[in-house]
Amino acid sequence: MRKTILSILVSVFASVLIIPVALSGIFYFASKNEVKMPFASGKTAYEDRIDVEKYINEQTYSEDDLEEYIVGVVAAEMPASFEKEALKAQSVAARTYAVNSRMSVDELIKSEGQAYNTIDEMKGKWGDNFAEYYQKIKTAVYETEGEIIVYNDEPILAVFHAISGGKTETAENIWQRELPYLKSVESSKDTMAKEYSAEKFFLDSEAAALLQSQFNGLKLTEGHIADQMQIFERTDAGYVSKIQIGNMVFSGRQVREALGLRSSNFSFSQKDDGVVFETKGYGHGAGMSQYGANYMAAEGRTYGEIIKHYYSGVEIKKYD
Repeated sequence: MRKTILSILVSVFASVLIIPVALSGIFYFASKNEVKMPFASGKTAYEDRIDVEKYINEQTYSEDDLEEYIVGVVAAEMPASFEKEALKAQSVAARTYAVNSRMSVDELIKSEGQAYNTIDEMKGKWGDNFAEYYQKIKTAVYETEGEIIVYNDEPILAVFHAISGGKTETAENIWQRELPYLKSVESSKDTMAKEYSAEKFFLDSEAAALLQSQFNGLKLTEGHIADQMQIFERTDAGYVSKIQIGNMVFSGRQVREALGLRSSNFSFSQKDDGVVFETKGYGHGAGMSQYGANYMAAEGRTYGEIIKHYYSGVEIKKYD
């Protein structure tokens, strides 16, 4: 089953499928078929406190327990220190992927569709804060139990990223595919994030080697590589859409991937015998900004308001 679903993903989204690392964002597959989850949790609404000691001493994830799987995903995808409503928004996005995938929980854990932390990984990451953080995420997941994001009653492609450049990006600017719920929206509080901007330096020879290894036929002269690059076009959200390097023209996304930049919202300058790339934001920029969601939550916005801000025209519904 896993191989079948992965082959569908490759054939349908071959031109758009990117799975960044860590907090850079996840690509979700939206099925047009009837949505059914083969392994529902079967649990009632979350009540009181969980038995944290049980999870400290026993790693007991059940393969048919979707909600426990979502706990592991949220633990891996979003800082546990974030506001509860942001964690709830992340829970709904993660569950939307799981329902769309139509995999068993065991298959989901083994797949690369979403990052996932086991109990041992959570304990290693959080140390003395494990009980507090696990409880916090568990509560966020179970307070949204069974909820997914839909557009026209179809589960959405619930992409997200760590930090936008101040505005989120429109889907077709990244993947050349128009999705009505993935439009550019304001996310100005992202500029307050600690990792909003970053610099990455390459020696001219290093940058040339990386680019030429990725792009056959690219011709560059020896020396200042910044003098051989020119940004022609940016999207309304500020991301580079067209850049000439040497004798070829690329998208900002292509350059970002080739050089391992944090985002395609970048500028560059020559520095001695190298080039400095200055990036804004972290990730592809489409869908929900995780840091933006956290700032909204800190201002008193609910997870539903956060989701409907970042995904245009959507509803939150219980899956069947």
